[in-house]
Amino acid sequence: MCLECGCGKPGPTRIDGQPAEEVTSPIVGESSSHNHWHSHGDGLPFHAHGPGEPHSHPHSPTPVHRELSLHQPILAANDRMAERNRGYFQALGVRVLNIFSSPGSGKTTLLTRTLAALAPTTRAGVIVGDLATDNDAQRLRTTGAPVVQVNTGTLCHLDAEMIARAVGRLDARALDILFIENVGNLVCPAGFDLGENQRVAVLSVTEGEDKPLKYPPLFRIADAVVITKIDLLPHLDFQRDALLANVHAVNPNALVFELSACTGDGMDRWLAWLRTTEPPV
Repeated sequence: MCLECGCGKPGPTRIDGQPAEEVTSPIVGESSSHNHWHSHGDGLPFHAHGPGEPHSHPHSPTPVHRELSLHQPILAANDRMAERNRGYFQALGVRVLNIFSSPGSGKTTLLTRTLAALAPTTRAGVIVGDLATDNDAQRLRTTGAPVVQVNTGTLCHLDAEMIARAVGRLDARALDILFIENVGNLVCPAGFDLGENQRVAVLSVTEGEDKPLKYPPLFRIADAVVITKIDLLPHLDFQRDALLANVHAVNPNALVFELSACTGDGMDRWLAWLRTTEPPV
């Protein structure tokens, strides 16, 4: 799947329009420290290079067959960086929420209204992930909140190093909450720990009641599920009870917020949760 969606040929990643490797980060420093996996199109399998290692390969007319047993988790490097991110945020007392959904669910509209409502008492910032453009970042900046745009190029998710580098464009010490608006996708983002405290799945009423059953990994790891666009319910053949049953069938412990970011209905409960819940330790 990842070869089809772009993960197999990653990049180039940019932070606020600048190549990611040129963005200094308080977490990763000046340069990348992760291995990268790739193939050279020569029939050899995907393999890893560490930083500074030359790209040499056993290109030989005589095939050499070796059997290697590898037991390292494929996301081990990402998970290590995520733990560094988490420790950094925890030291600063910043609550970090990873928000994910399918495209068009209303994440950016929800965050725009949320940032404006929180502004008087809660200092919030956003890291936005998209393959291209900074359209969402521009919308969010109208609230006056600090916003960093990450363009992933071909990748259908954010990863922990992207977050570490994006933090280099923020004054994290000046934040109470950092929202990460992940790339619109109900599959790949669920597999990548970014160093967040909590995960929020956003689902609009226009998407149907069975999304939690179709994409259980994402909903299973969510601490909260936000159901958006409830102002459209009079115009839809939508079964609210069925959706709630499906959410809790996949994740019995998920908090559920039903709201409309356009009309403001239901926003008070969502905002109260953001204001009163302390960052998990």
